[in-house]
Amino acid sequence: MIDINFYMSIFDLKQRIMSGEKIDSREVIDRFEEYRSEVPVVYNIETTNACNMRCEMCPRTTMMTRKVETMDDRVFDRVIDEIEPFSSLEWEKWQAFVEEKYGISRNDMSENHYFLHVIPKVVQLHGYGDPLLDTRLPERVKKMTEKGLQSYFSCNPANINVEKNIDIFNNGLGYIKYSIESVDDFIHKKIRGDASNFEAAYKKIICMLEAKKKYGFTTTIVITMLDLNRKDQLDEFKKLQKAFSGHDVYIYLKSQDQQWYQDKNEGTNSIHWTEFCQFPWSSMTIKSNGEAAMCVEDFNNEIILGDTRKQSLREIWNGGEYERLRRSHFELDREMKCTGQCDMKLIGRFVV
Repeated sequence: MIDINFYMSIFDLKQRIMSGEKIDSREVIDRFEEYRSEVPVVYNIETTNACNMRCEMCPRTTMMTRKVETMDDRVFDRVIDEIEPFSSLEWEKWQAFVEEKYGISRNDMSENHYFLHVIPKVVQLHGYGDPLLDTRLPERVKKMTEKGLQSYFSCNPANINVEKNIDIFNNGLGYIKYSIESVDDFIHKKIRGDASNFEAAYKKIICMLEAKKKYGFTTTIVITMLDLNRKDQLDEFKKLQKAFSGHDVYIYLKSQDQQWYQDKNEGTNSIHWTEFCQFPWSSMTIKSNGEAAMCVEDFNNEIILGDTRKQSLREIWNGGEYERLRRSHFELDREMKCTGQCDMKLIGRFVV
């Protein structure tokens, strides 16, 4: 989830800033604090950082050094208990806003539709791990459904076990995304590692679709391909679309984000990455050990803003560490990872 009310409130100010108008940073800080909710909104909960893939584009493969662990039930429950879903009126207002301001219909199917019409309403259960390796996932999804929260996670098709995963669907999972980088097994293994296999993954996804139809599950099954800027990328994506033609799936080509992992700067088609970063004011990230990190991209938990094992979300969100993080986005602190490494633009680049 993201704080849709904050996004809507700052939109006109953001447009002025992004268009080049020089606005005093003190004014922007005041406006951001005025519109920032004191009630925290959670973007993602990394239920586990365990993974059995060796994906070439993922920093987990070569750069992550933190301990592999799965979130304690008590921590997960404490976090979920503090999150509130948006009302139907709030969500309708947001969808109308997206259609008017961004020109993206709620009935579209694209990368930017997914970011603006899906991501804001769901709590992501993935980070730097595959949630399907979390044996407590069905119970976690059930708890969220009972709270009125929409759950979503991205996973590796190789880890699908239809018999075991059926409980996740039955417990009300909102969205599940499978990443497929090629319809060719050799290419897929080269990108995702030896544990990946397109043919096997395709059969498993078809089985999941059949189970969804048979039992009337409402889960949206999403198929995505990362745009790795390969010369045959669009041809590969068309082949993927053809493979799932006629099936009940949401399919789109996704820009690769955080390319500093590979010292690349190949650009992106995502609205999310062309605007300045709003995470410090719009949402929280909770990692598998219960720590509140600056955002999902902080794979080694280098910037910790609090600990949900000892503090409430509200205490962390309105506390001193978060205040310092927000200030550092304006001050462009060179010692901060956000300034030195992240691909996203920081607000400090646009204000005076």
